[in-house]
Amino acid sequence: MEDSSMGGVVPAEERGGEDVMAAEKDLLCPICMQIIKDAFLTSCGHSFCYMCIVTHLHNKSDCPCCAHFLTPSQLFPNFLLDKLLKKTSTHQLSKTASPVEQFRHALEQGSEVSIKELEFILSLVTEKKRKLEQEEAERNMQILLDFLHCLRKQKVNELNEVQNDIQYIKEDLNAVERHRIELYRARDRCSVKLRMVSDDPMGMRSRSSSMDRNISGLVCNSCNAQGGISSGSFPYKKEEGKVQVKPLGTLSKDSSFSGPTSQNISQSGLAVIRKKRVHAQFNDLQEFYLQKRRQLVNHLENQEKKDKSVISREGYSSGLADFQSALSTFTRYSRLRVIAELRHGDLFNSANIVSSIEFDRDDELFATAGVSRRIKVFDFSSVVNEPADVHCPVVEMPTRSKLSYLSWNKFTKSHIASSDYEGIVTVWDVNTRQSIMEYEEHEKRAWSVDFSRTEPSMLVSGSDDCKVKVWSMNQEASVLNIDMKANICCVKYNPESSKFIAVGSADHHIHYYDLRNTCHPLHVFSGHKKTVSYVKFLSNNELASASTDSTLRLWDVKENLPVRTFRGHTNEKNFVGLTVNNEFLACGSETNEVFVYHKAISKPATWHRFGSPDVDHGDEDAASYFISAVCWKSDSPTMLAANSRGTIKVLVLAA
Repeated sequence: MEDSSMGGVVPAEERGGEDVMAAEKDLLCPICMQIIKDAFLTSCGHSFCYMCIVTHLHNKSDCPCCAHFLTPSQLFPNFLLDKLLKKTSTHQLSKTASPVEQFRHALEQGSEVSIKELEFILSLVTEKKRKLEQEEAERNMQILLDFLHCLRKQKVNELNEVQNDIQYIKEDLNAVERHRIELYRARDRCSVKLRMVSDDPMGMRSRSSSMDRNISGLVCNSCNAQGGISSGSFPYKKEEGKVQVKPLGTLSKDSSFSGPTSQNISQSGLAVIRKKRVHAQFNDLQEFYLQKRRQLVNHLENQEKKDKSVISREGYSSGLADFQSALSTFTRYSRLRVIAELRHGDLFNSANIVSSIEFDRDDELFATAGVSRRIKVFDFSSVVNEPADVHCPVVEMPTRSKLSYLSWNKFTKSHIASSDYEGIVTVWDVNTRQSIMEYEEHEKRAWSVDFSRTEPSMLVSGSDDCKVKVWSMNQEASVLNIDMKANICCVKYNPESSKFIAVGSADHHIHYYDLRNTCHPLHVFSGHKKTVSYVKFLSNNELASASTDSTLRLWDVKENLPVRTFRGHTNEKNFVGLTVNNEFLACGSETNEVFVYHKAISKPATWHRFGSPDVDHGDEDAASYFISAVCWKSDSPTMLAANSRGTIKVLVLAA
């Protein structure tokens, strides 16, 4: 009983709160539902804001509360309610307003304050102001102090990094100086042996053949290492059955060699040109050098942690060797030279765009395909060595649809795969000129196809139907499907494994998959701003990609890191081709140019513009031509390039 009786008791605080709320409701104007301002009373006993009731009576002649007839003459000021409202406002202000607002309100209401009280208040305010300023100054000082600590830490780290870099450079300078001295000594020994041969050829002939081989090896190795005179610089005379070496100082005027003076001049001129190339790309070369050296040091430190017996030795480090290799390769070439040219187009077919061009396993044949609905296979040596206005293909195979891509089988020389605009992936036998497998599962255009290098019976394709399909030449249906959310523009097997593929997509990303678990990619490489049109592997850890954002990008698929971005060409809407080898990347441009990049340098190493004398300069379509396909000849400096007009050129990197 006690519990039930206690449950019916309402606390005094709650009752007080309800009374206050009810009182506040009574002070609201029935028209605007706000606290009444300038209260007026009607003859029927209701109170309103003066402006609210006057505005109402302009439209109607009744009381808004009881509908009693009412005119403006029946309105009277409600002084008692106004006084009550002022007290209520003061009470509410004391509850919600800050002390400053209350003080200001009291002064505005005419409250009397003595001079002594004002002086006391002013002193309090002044002291409070001083305290706040002090706290604000301390906060600002702490922020500045934190910033300076961070800056000092950052600069100390940078200084340590610079000091480490300087130490690397000192070590490498010493190593290079020692290596150069060794080369000079080898050159001097070479010169001594040559003088001995020149002064006493009959005596030298009696020496053992093993000594001759040793001397020959020394001459070739030392001279080639120094970049100097090779054995081919010494003309031989055959007189009376004897082979004699003609001394350098006695070369005849009609000799094909111009002597040591002109040769030294040409060598020095070439050295100057190569130095200019170094200075032109100094920042990129510096970044690449430091990257290689730091990677080497980190690798050695990790080895030392694992194996305490590892002893670091000074010498020609692998990092420096890698950089020297890249430097010499980069500075060796300055242009692309045309060594052959042919027309891919048919006389009766105006559609000449070459979509794909690929070398076979042995680099003896190359195949082309495009919108002309034909796969044409050419003999490379014939194209290069036999002058002809129109080179005829050794094999030509008609297709049902326009072709987008080709891929030679690197194991079976005669097998080549194609993808077409109807989504069909076909494997052809070049010897029989017949298709041996046709896969028709793709629902839209197939953009790319690639044979595995390690499993020659396996191939992969990608399509606008957002599907990647893995095929086997041993069965007609696909063996694996990967459903993606965007169009697939390119696919490529890792050259060292048939388990890994790279997929370029219209979602601006490269998806790297392990085919043993395709639920999620191993990694998604992000950075391109538009569609990824090509992916190619330089090695099992280095992946290059091209995009219609006018960039190429290099990625490390082992560490899942971006390495470098290459800019210089123009590519905003077309497929312009991408090809790679161990050192270089090459792509086309919508300016009808071929661009070549060294993988260590973000700017173009060289480029070549297409054009031929038979092009009509008044042709309005000439400006719309673009490079549509490119392909390196393995790891040689030779490449093939084709454009949208059907012109194919054989280009070679030259000094």
